[in-house]
Amino acid sequence: MEAEAIFFLIIAAILFFAGFTQGVCGFGSGLVAVPLLGLFLPLKTVVPFTILNGIVITAAMCWELRRGLRPGLILPLAAGCVPGVAVGAVFLSRAPAALLQGLLGLIVFAYAVYSLLDRKRRPRPPSTALGMAAGFGTGAIGAAFSAGGPPTIIYLSSLDRNPAEIKAAFAGFFLITGLMIAASHLAAGLVTARVLRLFAIGAPAVLAGSLLGTKLSGRMDGRRYRRLVLQMLLLMGAVLMFRGAAAW
Repeated sequence: MEAEAIFFLIIAAILFFAGFTQGVCGFGSGLVAVPLLGLFLPLKTVVPFTILNGIVITAAMCWELRRGLRPGLILPLAAGCVPGVAVGAVFLSRAPAALLQGLLGLIVFAYAVYSLLDRKRRPRPPSTALGMAAGFGTGAIGAAFSAGGPPTIIYLSSLDRNPAEIKAAFAGFFLITGLMIAASHLAAGLVTARVLRLFAIGAPAVLAGSLLGTKLSGRMDGRRYRRLVLQMLLLMGAVLMFRGAAAW
């Protein structure tokens, strides 16, 4: 019984940290939570319940950032996301666990390297085609790994829009994505009783972390915090790739 209590405390702490990261940066809960939770649980359990927790976070953030929401930024992403979710859900339900773990590690590691290079990019206007492509990538990776942020993060971060609109677009689109992915997981039979139990335990922690991060985001050095998170993701990605390769 004591071991189970410690286990649930660890899960809650991870989700609080993931929510805090999302509140500070506007994204990142899945990228943080899934690799860490994957060290303790199988990904076919982690992904569905992390998606449910992500819905809690993004719904709260949408309310906080509602004045900055711009449908024109979100709709192309959502249109591309629909077929991507279908592809990712099928992959999650059928792929071997070792392959899932290795590919998740590769995605996390590659995104961390890309972001840490921190190249100066020329801002661009919104593009329907690029938005749909980013939405498809996020839908597919999100449904399979609950870490589908990178394509959308890269796309939205490159736009010539003010930071408030970009952060609100992250929240609005990730809420839509989360709802679509959760529905696909339910249809595929991935939302089990254990997933719902973990969600019930983790939801308060992830919501508390998100609200705290949102309140503190204007008072702390968000750039330095983001870099620290990326360095941690680099390490976690390497660990997951190694574990996936060893199990294969």
